[in-house]
Amino acid sequence: MRPMQRLSQLALWAALSIGAAIGLFVQFFLASRGLAPLSPPLSMPLMLVLLVALLLIFGLRLRQQIRRGTGAVNPFQAVRVLALARAGQLVGSVFGGFGIGLLLSLIGRTVPASVSVWLPMLLTVIAGLALAICGVIIERICQIPPGDDPETTDSSSLSRGAEGAGNDQPAFRDGGAD
Repeated sequence: MRPMQRLSQLALWAALSIGAAIGLFVQFFLASRGLAPLSPPLSMPLMLVLLVALLLIFGLRLRQQIRRGTGAVNPFQAVRVLALARAGQLVGSVFGGFGIGLLLSLIGRTVPASVSVWLPMLLTVIAGLALAICGVIIERICQIPPGDDPETTDSSSLSRGAEGAGNDQPAFRDGGAD
C-alpha cells in the first residue's frame, strides 16, 4: 500500500489561479454590461473564518490525542480531519484567488472604488488564504509521528486487523515528497 502524500503545492497554486481567473472574468463581464463591480457579501469572509475556527478546533483536538500516545487516536476521526484539512486548503485557495481577481479588476480603474466595494474583497482574500494556510498546518498535524520501532512504521502495520498495533495510527505517513 502506497503511503498518502501531502496535497501538492502546485494544486494549491492552480486553485488560487483558477479562483483569480474566475474573479477577473466576473468583474470584466459585469463591466462590459455597464454594471457595478461585484462586491461579495460580508457573510462570505465570515463563513470562511468560521471554517478556519472549526478546522482549528478539530485539528488541535487531534494533536492532543496524538500527544497522549498509542491508542488515544481514533483513525477514522484522523482521516476525517485530514479530509477536512485538504478540502479547506482547496476551498481557501479558490476563494482567496477569487478575492484577488476581484481586487485586480479594481486596479485599472480611473476612479478609485469606495471602501464599501473593496473592503469585502480584501476580507475575502484574507479569510480564504487563512483557511488555506490553516488546512496546510492541520494536514501536517495528521501525519504519523516517527516511531522508535521500525515494525510499527512499515505499511503492513496499517493493514493489520484488530489484533495488530496498526489500528491506532493517525491518517497518513509523510512520504518525504512535497
